[in-house]
Amino acid sequence: MGHMSLHNAQLPAIRPVKGLEEDSALWSVLARGVEEVIDEDHLRKRLESGERLRVKLGIDPTSPHLHLGRTVPLLKLRDFQQAGCQIVFIIGDFTGQIGDTSDKDSERPMLSEEEVERNLQTYRDQVGKILSLGEIEFERNSKWLSRLSYKDIAWQAGFFSVNDFVARENIARRLAAGKRVTLRETLYPLMQGYDSVAVRADVEIGGTDQRFNLLTGRDMQRLYSQEPQDILTTPIIEGTDGRKMSSSWGNTINILDGPRDMFGKLMTVRDELIVKYFVLLTREPIAEVRGRAKALERGDNPREHKLALAFAITAFYHSPQAAQDAQEYFIHTFSEKTVPSDAPELRPSAYDITSVLLEAGFVASKSEARRVLADGGVRVNGKVVRDPGAVVPPGALVQKGKRHFVRVL
Repeated sequence: MGHMSLHNAQLPAIRPVKGLEEDSALWSVLARGVEEVIDEDHLRKRLESGERLRVKLGIDPTSPHLHLGRTVPLLKLRDFQQAGCQIVFIIGDFTGQIGDTSDKDSERPMLSEEEVERNLQTYRDQVGKILSLGEIEFERNSKWLSRLSYKDIAWQAGFFSVNDFVARENIARRLAAGKRVTLRETLYPLMQGYDSVAVRADVEIGGTDQRFNLLTGRDMQRLYSQEPQDILTTPIIEGTDGRKMSSSWGNTINILDGPRDMFGKLMTVRDELIVKYFVLLTREPIAEVRGRAKALERGDNPREHKLALAFAITAFYHSPQAAQDAQEYFIHTFSEKTVPSDAPELRPSAYDITSVLLEAGFVASKSEARRVLADGGVRVNGKVVRDPGAVVPPGALVQKGKRHFVRVL
């Protein structure tokens, strides 16, 4: 990799905050993994006073999986929880059907109620891997949004300008390109803002792409004679391919990934993201992260630090023992180029490679199987197979990518 360009080992995703000791509870809340705070002085005074603030985060269940990109604000909630605040977690079962395009370059399709229900089934368990569930208020925003009438929405909308909405970078870009922008999309920030009214939020957390919606929450609270919430934005993190981590791009590392899969994916992350991942996705003491940054800057082999990163994250979501097993599996299988002795076995209903890939769970659809095959990502007994109709003989070892193996019976 060469030397990393970290001048004096300045860490990414750390916001400068004066007068606080690094890794203190208040510093962790206001500095680590924080892009912007509005209003910082106001929020800091309330935190220092020991007031039990109501801290809100909303997530729309557009996918059944929460990926590590989603854990950046969730870990920030954990910082607030450890500082004595009340966490209010909103599952956007109503807004999930509407669709937020804050981070999208095209209209997000509406989801059915059934799709949303299916997606959110395990959200509570996934959140519980990060936060103390017994101390959280869980809410579904259909509880209040489904009760609003046309009159209510018209009254709310009368206080906001379309100009402000269309001035947003991604919306302006779509309009300039002649793409369709629906009126439905202009209503989404009102719904997210009204969530803050409904739960009387003192603070709302969101990614930097949520800034407009978060500010709308402040305005909406003023409209309902509430004190406007303070806002804390968190950075966006890149996925395994260097682009923003997104389920639609398939570059995610998911909370529900098995230990070996999680570990293996983390080992594919680009070297220049190691320090950022330590800052945003772990709570390793900042002094230790700073030491890693300096070592990498001096020319340390990134692999050792990436192994430590993969171990830390896998241990957090599974267990140290599971992380140890995953590390040994990774080193044995990928570093030593050996086939795992404990590859699972499969007796497929049909022996064409497409059926084998589907029944092994390596792909979600026949179209995905064809795509993976065309890309040369499948091997049978060590040889690349591209033909979707190729027959897999009994006893053959099928490999997809670097991490997935199955023995066909």
